[in-house]
Amino acid sequence: MQTVDPRAVGLDAARLARIETHFRAYVDDGRLPGFDVVVMRGESVAWRARHGWAQVERREPLREDAIYRIYSMTKPIASVALMMLVEEGRVRLTEPVGTYLPSFAAPRVYADGGVLVPRTVEAREPMHIWHLLTHTAGLTYGFHYATPVDEIYRRAGFDFGSRITDDLATLCDRYAALPLLHEPGASWNYSVATDVVGRIVEVASGRSLDEFLRERIFDPLGMRDTAFWVDEARHERLAGLYTGYLRTPATFDERLDRAGRRRPAYWSGGGGLTSTVADYVAFMRMLVRRGAAGPQGGRLLSRPTVDLMTTNHLPGGVDIGSWGYTYGWPEYAGMGFGLGFSVQTGYGAGHTYTPAGMYGWGGMASTAFWIDPVHDLAAAFFTQLIPSTTWSIRDELRALVYGALLD
Repeated sequence: MQTVDPRAVGLDAARLARIETHFRAYVDDGRLPGFDVVVMRGESVAWRARHGWAQVERREPLREDAIYRIYSMTKPIASVALMMLVEEGRVRLTEPVGTYLPSFAAPRVYADGGVLVPRTVEAREPMHIWHLLTHTAGLTYGFHYATPVDEIYRRAGFDFGSRITDDLATLCDRYAALPLLHEPGASWNYSVATDVVGRIVEVASGRSLDEFLRERIFDPLGMRDTAFWVDEARHERLAGLYTGYLRTPATFDERLDRAGRRRPAYWSGGGGLTSTVADYVAFMRMLVRRGAAGPQGGRLLSRPTVDLMTTNHLPGGVDIGSWGYTYGWPEYAGMGFGLGFSVQTGYGAGHTYTPAGMYGWGGMASTAFWIDPVHDLAAAFFTQLIPSTTWSIRDELRALVYGALLD
């Protein structure tokens, strides 16, 4: 990956070097196995640093072309896929999900009662496609451990690390049979919604999600190493997966590390992709160009569609911190949500510089990216540590990047 002189794009190289110094300490005292971080100004990579280990126990250095499990950084990619179909007139955001997936035609909402025999009521309005993209559909994740519906998901076999043997069509039918946490459009709750988005892409396009992403996104952008699993020939490039939970040092998790090493039963648009730094930077460049695949021409999306996706769609411009269902999500104060991306509405709970309009998302294994259209600035951080809340990496990275901004 070629880089430019930071000063030529308005960044201070000496201050950027603080990023590497700061996160080297995380690696050297065992809090992170390793990291690879990129800072962009416009379409150019102005700075990149890598340090640490792909496999700590074997002292195997982290490679430039290391492959990472990006988990929920899959969601923006799947959302772009659906919006490509919206632009082609094959999907409308205001259509009921049941138009494409009949099992979602009559959703029921949890009212009260125990997890074994919950009382549910018929939803007052249909679940629409835009509800899925904004995480306002009423779906959830079993790993939230916050509500009875979360436990219902877990009892159905939907917890983090659970082995799923269903294909995507069957999986979505099983999700549809579970009660909603809340009425569609009534609150924000992080959920399996983007897996359902992936199934709608399949139905509307007539292609598997794997094929659609490869043909319509990965190949045009040159994302050669991004896929739903890492074939055996590339296993040596897959970075080891570690768990933190505020323990020092981070611990290699052999069970979770198997993820990504074999073909999955279903294509998870919500969290199934593996990728490299170079590949994800190619995806970010497309977003910075507001939909253009490259300087030679060709587009994945129009400029207005990218603008639509990266605008806060929560009603009244509210943020997740005040409107989120699970815990109230106070750490996400100042953060709204668009069509597949978080969208910053203010400085937020972290009190780091986060200008309104900044958008992005992160993954379970502490990967993250953001793009700031106001300052034409972007950054991405790659590592393999679960959960992403173990350390305040994202707030610290933003502070360090903006501390290097000259203009």
